[in-house]
Amino acid sequence: MPSERNRPDAVLDKVAALYTQSLAEHGPSARAIGWRDDETRVLRYEVLANVLDGDRSPLTTIDWGCGYGGLFTYLTATRGIDVTRYDGYDLSAEMIAAASQLASNRVRLFQSDAVTDDADYAFVSGTFNVRYDATDEQWLSYIHDVLDSLWSHARKGVAFNLLSTYVDWQDPHLFYGDPRAFFDRCKRRYSRKVTLFHDYPLYEWTIVVRR
Repeated sequence: MPSERNRPDAVLDKVAALYTQSLAEHGPSARAIGWRDDETRVLRYEVLANVLDGDRSPLTTIDWGCGYGGLFTYLTATRGIDVTRYDGYDLSAEMIAAASQLASNRVRLFQSDAVTDDADYAFVSGTFNVRYDATDEQWLSYIHDVLDSLWSHARKGVAFNLLSTYVDWQDPHLFYGDPRAFFDRCKRRYSRKVTLFHDYPLYEWTIVVRR
């Protein structure tokens, strides 16, 4: 669980309100969770799924910042993976309500950012991008706390993405992560098995960490 010291509550309230409004405007779609279209949304899932490394066994997952639960549909319907339990966490009550339409007894949903139960894999897709008026230092500390928590709850691996610092322009309300710094931290703190993906056609990168 993120420490109270590093948890920017006011910012998180604004982020939850942003996605609640976006869902009301766009419905359960890629645009509701801040992506341009379904093609780029699915591309992100494809890169994140590299953490599975060919794992075809029945597995459990954590989706931190799950939105309307698109990752569950991708893993089960598109990839044919046997996800026996999908734990979705989101701060927006409306997003949780949308995800509940998945209507599967394998889906558990939590209006929270505090992970409680272990799973095989943990995923974060786009959830760290919006920081509003938090400073880079404050938001980075929060990200580090979340990743520490996810790693402690993931039995096999963690996959997450962030906007890249290798861009020509930055929106002041968004957070851009230095891939070199995150790679180094994951390598030193979590595991020797760290892979950085920065070769797909989006202004971001993905890191997967395996035990």
